Order: sequence, then structure tokens, then C-alpha cells
Amino acid sequence: MHRAILVILDGLRRDLISPERTPYLHTFSRDATQFTCYRTVLPSCTRVVSASIATGCLPSRHGLAGNTMVLWEDDRLVRHDAGRPDFLQHKRSVTGRSLHVPTLAERLKDDGGVVVFNNVSPGAAYAHDPDGYGHVYHRAGSFGPGRLPVAPDDELSVTLDTDGDAAMTARFIARVVQAQHPPALGVLWMGEPDATQHLRPMGSPDHLAALRRADQNAGALIAAVDALPDRDDILLLVGSDHGHQTVASVVDTEAELVEAGLKADRESDDVVVASNGTSVLIYVHPDAAGRLVQVEAFLRTRPWAGLVLARHEFAAFGIPIEAGPAFAVSMLATAQPNAFGVAGTSIAARRVGDKDDTIGAGQHGGLGDFEQMPFLMAAGRGFETGGQRTESASVLDLAPTILSHLGKNGASMDGNPLQRNLPEGQS
Repeated sequence: MHRAILVILDGLRRDLISPERTPYLHTFSRDATQFTCYRTVLPSCTRVVSASIATGCLPSRHGLAGNTMVLWEDDRLVRHDAGRPDFLQHKRSVTGRSLHVPTLAERLKDDGGVVVFNNVSPGAAYAHDPDGYGHVYHRAGSFGPGRLPVAPDDELSVTLDTDGDAAMTARFIARVVQAQHPPALGVLWMGEPDATQHLRPMGSPDHLAALRRADQNAGALIAAVDALPDRDDILLLVGSDHGHQTVASVVDTEAELVEAGLKADRESDDVVVASNGTSVLIYVHPDAAGRLVQVEAFLRTRPWAGLVLARHEFAAFGIPIEAGPAFAVSMLATAQPNAFGVAGTSIAARRVGDKDDTIGAGQHGGLGDFEQMPFLMAAGRGFETGGQRTESASVLDLAPTILSHLGKNGASMDGNPLQRNLPEGQS
């Protein structure tokens, strides 16, 4: 039986993989094909990328615009944290759809099914299967088909750290890798090193320790797959969803709009700011459409704005237009190294609430070179042992690659299968 296993180490950028920092991943790279020009989407945020990986489609098609996004409710623009456990269910109640296109869980529900183990935010975890076609295990709640809760002794009770990832990896190996009747697709999504990188400087001792533990967890999974008698029938994809850049400063974009007279006050919904780390989405109420020219001019003159996109420019970046923002901004990024010599800094947009970014630690969400630097290694049929591929590839290609391995059609997706026809005897 052909099956696929996808492993994500959240936030691990490919230039941080090395024999010293990540020996297990480095060893695996010699048995796999590496993609050296692999990119992610905009915003480069986990909830958005999760939906893109699950569907093989850009945000403009699946409809999840950001980690923070706005819905049109009762003639108002209402800002939401898409990481909340109930967000996608709420979105369905408001818009009629959780995501706008089918997920892998839906596509494979009658062909072996999908099992997801996930240790990031609940919203990101449930984006893989918001409508309950397979199994999703998460510390906020684990569900089977029909979104029915699993039995209490089957729940995933782990912490968001390397210990939690290790416990989840062991569960995944037993439940998916070594199962007597495994699913067609198993997804293991670790919370590290992303969780540590948001709190500690990249390259610092704490960060390097988290990298080593994350690498060990990946190594345990890789070893379990390699020991299987049906290893030749398995596609193993190991990668990340985005990279990180060091936070150089934090800008309160909402306060600046208020001060400029372009937004009534922080609580008003005439202009609504949705911060997504190193990017920001700006929504403008139809009643305030007369301010669009002034808002655009204001954004294009801000020293913190790296790239400002208006709606007519959204298509090239896959940003949703339907009920979407008026503007998207990727915050200013540089290649300057941090105190530990790790290149890449960005300005972050201040988040709503009491969750602040740590200056000197990591963040992502925009188009900076290093946040757009996830990694991908693929081992299985159609992939050369120890090969390197330099053509463009992205997170959108994962779903069609998985479907191709399983003999299914992913032609309706924005990505493309990454397999190549290799000479007989090569894999």
C-alpha cells in the first residue's frame, strides 16, 4: 500500500540545518532530495501555511487570509484570531465555508484517510481538516470523523515545547507509522523550534538546544519509517512551513493610522488592522472607501513598510480579494545579522492584546528573505537519493506531490507534483 508521511518542524529555516546543529536532518538530507529554492506564502504565518499545505492552494483560493484576519459580520468588519480552536467553525457559520476548497483529509476520506498530530495553535491544527473527514490530534481537543471527540484515553495531552513534541512524536510513530492499518497520509507537525524562536534569539544557547531536541524528534521519526518493511512504498516529506527573522523593532501601525486621522480610534471598524507578525493586512469599511487613496499614500511613505500591496496587486501574491483586505504590507526587512551572527532582521507590527513580540527574538509573516526560507527534503519514489533541486518550489507543491504518490489527481490545485521520472533502480 502506498502511503505518505509529512513531518513539519515549525519555523526551521534551511540555512540553520547543519551537521553540528541538526545532525539527524543533515544525515537524512543525504538520503533525500533537497529543494534549495523552496518558499512559502504571504502572509508567511503558520495558520495560513497550514491551510495552503492542506489544500495545495494559495490563500486567495482557500480563504484563510492571515493568522489574524477580518470577517464581514452584520455590516461590520470584525477582527479574529484565526488560531482560536473555534475560529474555523465560526467562519463557517458566518460565511458558509470554513475553507473554500477541499483539504487532503476530504480528498482521501474514502482512500485510506488522513491522521494529523499537531502541536502548534489549535486554529492551525484544525485547518488541516476543519470539516471532520479524518483524525486531528491536538492538545486543545482531538477529533475523529464528523468532528466527534476521540475517547479520553486517546486524547493528545502534551505541552508546547520539545518535551511535548517528543511525546507527540512517540504517539505518532505508534498510531501512524507502525500501525497495522495505517492511514494513506500521516501529518506530524511539531511546535519547535518556532515556539523557542519567538522567545529567544536565534543562535543563542537556548535556541540551539531547542534545535537539537527538535532534530532528535525528527530523527526518531525518520528512523521509525526507515525500519518499516514497506519503506519503498512510503513517501517521506520532512520540512518546515516558514523561516524566521530577528525582530529589530515593533511598530504600532494601528496607532499611527489613528494619529494620521485615517482611523477614528482603536476600537472603530472604519479601518481595521490585522497584524501578522512581519506583515499587516489593512481592511477598510465600504463607508470609509473615500479614504482609500489617503490610506495608500500614508502606507507607501512609512519607513517601516517594505512592500505595500493594493488590491489590484493581490493576485500575484495569492492574497484573498473576496471579503479581503484593502492593503497588505510586508514590513521592512534586512539581511543584517543578530547578536549571534544569524542573518536577517525585520520590523514587526504590534499585535492586538497583551501578547508582545520580543525584540531580538524571531518573527515571521512577511516576504523577508529568511522568513521565506523554509526547508524541504523528500525521500521516496520519484526523488533522487542525495539530490539537490534548484528550481522554484513551494508549500503549495506538497499536497499535489502527496496525491501523485497515492495515485490521485491534484490538477485543481495551485501547486504541482515534485516527483521526477528517474532511471530504474533510483529513488
